[in-house]
Order: sequence, then C-alpha cells, then structure tokens
Amino acid sequence: MITVSTDGSCLRNPGGAIGWAWVGHDGTEASGGAASGTNQVAELTAVLEAIVAHPGADTLRIEADSQYAIKCASQWVHAWRRRGWRTAGGGPVQNLALVQAIERAIAQRAGEVVFAWVRGHRGDRFNERADVLAGVAAREAAAGRATGSTAPALAMLDTVAGVPDAGAGVRDEGAGASGAVTDRRGRSGGSDATAGRRGTDHRPGRAATVRAETVQAETLF
Repeated sequence: MITVSTDGSCLRNPGGAIGWAWVGHDGTEASGGAASGTNQVAELTAVLEAIVAHPGADTLRIEADSQYAIKCASQWVHAWRRRGWRTAGGGPVQNLALVQAIERAIAQRAGEVVFAWVRGHRGDRFNERADVLAGVAAREAAAGRATGSTAPALAMLDTVAGVPDAGAGVRDEGAGASGAVTDRRGRSGGSDATAGRRGTDHRPGRAATVRAETVQAETLF
C-alpha cells in the first residue's frame, strides 16, 4: 500500500494565492501554487496531484484533513453524476472540473484509492509537512513565483475541458509551470517523476472508498 498525506492552503479565501501539497510516507513529496483560487480548489488539487503522481496496481491511501475533499472524491460525486452534475437543490456543482478529473483519475488507476480523514494540526508529521509545503507554495505564488500544477494533472483536467458546466475558471486558478517532486534529501525529479496516464473515457469507473470516521455532510451536497 502507498500512503500519501495531502493538504491545501489559501492565503485569503476566496481569491488569494493558493498552494497544494502531497507528502508520501516513503519520503517523496510535491507542491505547487497559483496566484488566485479558493481553499477548496487547493484541497482538491492536492488530491488530484497525489493520485496522478502514484499510478500502478498498489492500493493508494490518501490521508487528508479536508472532509470536503474526501467527500467530493468518494461520496458526493456519485449523487452529482446521477443528477447530471447538479446538486440536490439543482444548482451547479462547485469546482466541477476538479471533481470530474479526480473521478477520472481514480477510475483509470489500476489499484484502489481509499481515503482516510485525519484531524489537522494535531501532530501527524505527514499532515504537518503537507501543511508547511502548501503554505510555502501559496506564499511563493503570492510573490509571483507560482509553480502551478504538474503536467499529468493538467492533462487529466484537459479530458473534462469540454464537459458542460465543467468550471472553466479552474484551469486559470491551477495552471502554470510544472511543480517539482522531491525526496526528503531535496533531490528534484521534475514533472516527469509524476507521469500518469491520460484518459478519454468519460464513463464512471472504479469508485473510491472511505475508511474514516463518519462526518457530517456539508451543505454543498
């Protein structure tokens, strides 16, 4: 099993600079940012980046402190799809392009993807490291040094670019030069280190599962 912790940061929500990060429990890590966005975009981008960076048949366990990101990726997405990508109230799904890209990345991955919720800022060293990296990336983006999303994540977003209501602003919020992947010794792997498969099948596939404590559904559902 591969275990990865994810986190996102937004310096001023909404509209401020954002940062995303994932930290592998094997010592690998990656981060990036954009000049503007929301906390939700940052959290979802971190999840997408973690999935596309870890292809293969091994189970991928994503630990996150964002209940919103976990619910979007593993539970709410199924009801939204059944309703034609509308909420229970009939409104548009927020951050739809990212939600659909995550769904597609999970479906195309050979191995299962499972999610676990962890309480943030409670001493989990991988969660804390992801928090630090996301914050640094957001500050770099605010200073005009945004590293953006990696090529595999942008490619996954490209597969939903033509879907109605797919949230055209997401590409503007998350696009940029490729983010770097490093190990704990600071060696950079560049964007090629996160190479994934680009897919075009828009049919629902493998669903993610949640192995976490029950949380209250948010009103966005």
